[in-house]
Amino acid sequence: MLNHNLFVTLRQHFPADLDACAIETADGPGAPLYYSWRDLDRASARIANLLESLDLPPASRVAVQTEKSVEALILYLAVLRAGHVYLPLNTAYQAAEIEYFIGNAEPAVFVTTQKNFTWVSRIAFAAGTTHVFTLNEDRTGTLLDRAAFQADEHTPAFKESDELAAILYTSGTTGRSKGAMLSHRNLASNAQVLKHYWRWQAGDVLIHALPIFHVHGLFVASHGALLNGSKMIWLAKYDPKAVLARLPEATVFMGVPTLYVRLLAENGLDRAACRNMRLFISGSAPLLIETFTDWQQRTGHTILERYGMSETIMLTSNPCDPADGERRGGTVGFPLPGVGLRIRDDAGQDLPAGEIGGIQVHGPNVFAGYWRMPEKTKEEFTDDGWFKTGDVGQRDADGYVTIVGRSKDLIITGGYNVYPAEVEGFINDMPGVAESAVIGVPHPDFGEGVVAVVVPKAGMSLDGVAIVAELKSKIANFKVPKQVFVVPELPRNTMGKVQKNLLREQHRGLFA
Repeated sequence: MLNHNLFVTLRQHFPADLDACAIETADGPGAPLYYSWRDLDRASARIANLLESLDLPPASRVAVQTEKSVEALILYLAVLRAGHVYLPLNTAYQAAEIEYFIGNAEPAVFVTTQKNFTWVSRIAFAAGTTHVFTLNEDRTGTLLDRAAFQADEHTPAFKESDELAAILYTSGTTGRSKGAMLSHRNLASNAQVLKHYWRWQAGDVLIHALPIFHVHGLFVASHGALLNGSKMIWLAKYDPKAVLARLPEATVFMGVPTLYVRLLAENGLDRAACRNMRLFISGSAPLLIETFTDWQQRTGHTILERYGMSETIMLTSNPCDPADGERRGGTVGFPLPGVGLRIRDDAGQDLPAGEIGGIQVHGPNVFAGYWRMPEKTKEEFTDDGWFKTGDVGQRDADGYVTIVGRSKDLIITGGYNVYPAEVEGFINDMPGVAESAVIGVPHPDFGEGVVAVVVPKAGMSLDGVAIVAELKSKIANFKVPKQVFVVPELPRNTMGKVQKNLLREQHRGLFA
């Protein structure tokens, strides 16, 4: 019988020369360090054997909250290899959050850093987690100490395609975080589609500058390189100067919009620096048109923007091959091969091109549901099995999808719908504006009042009253913010997404 373990799929695509460099570190202790494909194979075998020696129940959860390191990626491969379930946790999470995740997922193993061991182990042992190991960014820790005594060969656990491979907890901006359950099939099918659609080829080299507790860095970037047998240039921390220095050695780069903005601030970014690059990919947050066009002018490359989420991995992408169409700024391209996407109104009716509605999807990449939340799972799927993403968007006559915002961000003021992204677009086009966030807060007369929070460009000053006046000449009055706040920066999570929930809370009493 065919073993659908994702590790097996990835391992089959390692190059024939296992002594070739798989990962080269570009920063951190001892850099540069070189890890061969044989190193990845043997080290993951040792950790997989360690996990097996613990006599864990089948498909045990292994929770991991460590700094980014090659060893942390090897740990991920080892968990898959041993047939357990990988549970990555954001390094920014604090004690109350960790207590929730441990209580909800009930991991048999928790891997943390030495500096957090005392408080993490106290929570973990109290909740019944049997084993707590440490793993530090300098290749030390009890996990590696114990694994060093294990054999460096291991037969991967047999897995059916629909068995659980990972649980990713969503950001929890609307209540408690939910654990999205992703199967070996979900992850493998999406990686294989992206390998073809993004035209991964022999000789590609990826600059890996993303965290690995999230879909983008752990699955999209890492799986892409591993499945193609491509070398990764590994940055433990994002540093635009370090990325710029390594661009001539690379062909593929993936980043969130903030990373591109920071690279554009570097004087050395030009066409010569990007002479060997094949593909720049952006996701996890909206890419401003200004960034899109500035990048084109400076580098001669057009950023490929795509769209996905924890529950589905990647859903849509702008074309990689020009034969499939142009890359259009402000859009997230077309549904990927095998992905069904429809846009519906609140009554469940399909909407024609150009109309805004809720985005629903299905395909082999779509998760089975939320961990131990059957009611929530049922609520998020339609009767005919489509997942309601919670995103609001439209598809134009050519088939390009544009994300307008999150349904929870929709503002209903005086009975009228206001889509924040539309208003933000007008504000962001104004001289001196770097970016903006439009939110709705309680209003005694209108239900919700529209509020804008605006960041000026460096060295520029903005007048909120003037912004309101200009908007009144461009959009319907009900869409115009009742108040505009000018601030130095917007609150963001670790993936660069603006945390509108924090802004709503901050301004909740504005119209009280």
